Amino acid sequence: MNTGRPLLYLDVDGPLNPYAAKPERRPEGYTTHRMKPEGWLAQHPGLPPSRVRPLRVWLNPSHGQSLLKLTDRYDMVWATTWRNEANTFIAPVLGLPPLPFVDWPTTLTPGPNGTFWKTRHLVNHAGGRPFVWLDDELDDNDREFVAGHHEGPALLHWVDPRVGLRERDFEAVADFARTL
Repeated sequence: MNTGRPLLYLDVDGPLNPYAAKPERRPEGYTTHRMKPEGWLAQHPGLPPSRVRPLRVWLNPSHGQSLLKLTDRYDMVWATTWRNEANTFIAPVLGLPPLPFVDWPTTLTPGPNGTFWKTRHLVNHAGGRPFVWLDDELDDNDREFVAGHHEGPALLHWVDPRVGLRERDFEAVADFARTL
């Protein structure tokens, strides 16, 4: 088993950007940003970028400080379809340094046994290192898969995409580090 520092995998949409909140009810502490990442532009084939309406992203700048407090215990990694663009668009708003990212395959196929498509790739990426994964698309199928295919400890922590990360989510991540 690899005993390197634990990884903290961060998804953007859901945990950091509560996209499922009612459009007229931005959660408290969040600011609105308009962005045109490549992934968003690719969803509008045939339109020049100047004609594509920007994506609305809600971010809570205080999350950056909360995440930075965890860097003494974790190596943070973007685990998002934003890939490296999370460093361009998300990290500066949160006050985070550029982070490594999981470079997903270009074809996103469903995972085995009803798991989320990211799950098997993160198990592979972790290489046996302990990890926490913050995402809004996790369920018991993913937890079972990780338990059966990952050598080290792991916490798959679901975040409500209607409210994003809360203090109790940061506490769960800190508590997990104390168990290692």
